[in-house]
Amino acid sequence: MGKAIGSERLGDLYTGGKVRKRREWRGVEDTFYDYTRWLGIMKMLATYLVRPHFLKGFLRYRWMLNYIAVPHMIDKHTAGLRGNHLKIAHEEYDLVAEDVAKLLNTAFKADKYCGNDQELSKKIVVLDENEMFHIMCGFRNLKAISWETAAVYVSVLLQGDGVVHYIDALQEMGMPGDVCPMPAAEAGVVVEDDIPIFGACVVQCNTTCDGSLLGNGIMGRRYEAEGIPVTQIAAPLRHTEEGVQEYAAQEIRNAIKFIEDNTGEKWDWDFYFENIKRFNEENRLRYSWMEMSRTDYPQVIGCNLALYAETTYMAIAGRIPDFLEADRRITKLAQESFAKKEMLVPEYRHRAIIWGVQSQFYTDFLLWLQNCWGILPLVDMLSLVYFDQVSEDDPEQAIYDIAKLYQEMIMRNRTHGGYEVLLDDLWRFCEYYNADMVILWEHITCKALDGMHGLFEERARENGIKLIWVDHQLMDPRVIPRQGVRDAVNRYMRAVLQEEPLDPSLEVLDDEQAW
Repeated sequence: MGKAIGSERLGDLYTGGKVRKRREWRGVEDTFYDYTRWLGIMKMLATYLVRPHFLKGFLRYRWMLNYIAVPHMIDKHTAGLRGNHLKIAHEEYDLVAEDVAKLLNTAFKADKYCGNDQELSKKIVVLDENEMFHIMCGFRNLKAISWETAAVYVSVLLQGDGVVHYIDALQEMGMPGDVCPMPAAEAGVVVEDDIPIFGACVVQCNTTCDGSLLGNGIMGRRYEAEGIPVTQIAAPLRHTEEGVQEYAAQEIRNAIKFIEDNTGEKWDWDFYFENIKRFNEENRLRYSWMEMSRTDYPQVIGCNLALYAETTYMAIAGRIPDFLEADRRITKLAQESFAKKEMLVPEYRHRAIIWGVQSQFYTDFLLWLQNCWGILPLVDMLSLVYFDQVSEDDPEQAIYDIAKLYQEMIMRNRTHGGYEVLLDDLWRFCEYYNADMVILWEHITCKALDGMHGLFEERARENGIKLIWVDHQLMDPRVIPRQGVRDAVNRYMRAVLQEEPLDPSLEVLDDEQAW
């Protein structure tokens, strides 16, 4: 073990307990850097936990126990990284961790069960987990918060089985077991009364599927029972057609008016354009990272791209300057490593596109691909979003831009709009990124993708692409555990391609009891 990439048998770190038996040794400089960043995370968490309303929230809400695993979650997503690549990962995850802590702090301060700050609550608009936050870019004095993000989405990233209690709770109420675990868990939080209550109003969206819509209905009834008004943005499903754009724009105008009516605040175009300029620059920088991935020396790939892109693109939306500063630092680090032709693992064997609805309980699987088998997860479906620059000075065009972003938000832009955006575009991206392999997530209760199984197989053969299906159940690791996810790749690589792993210690891991 040492400073060089690949010098540490990463599988040896796992002992089957809740934590690994020791920290990864990366050489003196990188280990010291990694450890100081770990201490910084611990300090940040302690700073928030000592606040009375935050501590009260921690003790009241069951899902807050998952946040004990924040430092280890970051460790999982930096496994095997050295030098600038380690710094890039910490720039991303440390900032996201701090932003979520701020979200929780504000939520608990306003929550009627914790801080009960009613004046703050009147300045908060509650949004969906799977919703673009651009609808809030024009409100200077309001805050946008999604408690679902903290309670469900982040909980599963931290601990794989973090929301199974809520899934079971909803099924005990009569919900069938073949419903997508994400809206089921969110609805289960409401059923268990683990939902923070705050906000002047709620803006929901017909996000990705019928399950999400049903979950929104359950949450909407809970808000309305507390006297909090709710509205829905009904973004058109046929987002590739020009004929729906006027209707889509009117939905945005209606939502803005709803927020104005229920908060007393007015839309501020100067503030909107200030935020959207940052959003445009963030998109340009992220696009430059993805363009590097077309070369032989990609730099920002896999889970480090996917998780960070989801946060900055949807939830940050240019509203927080710290993220743009981080993007600039990441770009500088990536360009330095690209100029030196630095690699993330000792050997690159395959270049892969990651497609489909990814597993939320095992996002570091993408890092495992490169460390174990030398498969580079160049870019994922959720990161391939609407990259057109939106207007920075035209109010009328801006409304259509926001409408387009809502129609083509993460995942929705591929699961709606016709089979071309889900099926045909995949092979164009394979050619664009010079990929020879596709890792195709098959979320077993997602009806949108499963019905096209045969078409993907047929097109892969036609295009000469190696296709690996990886089954999962999104937020429920009891159905297909993490080793089951890995075994799908292990079987293909050994039986079909007759290859041996770069790091054999990672092929089978005793991680069933791990975070």
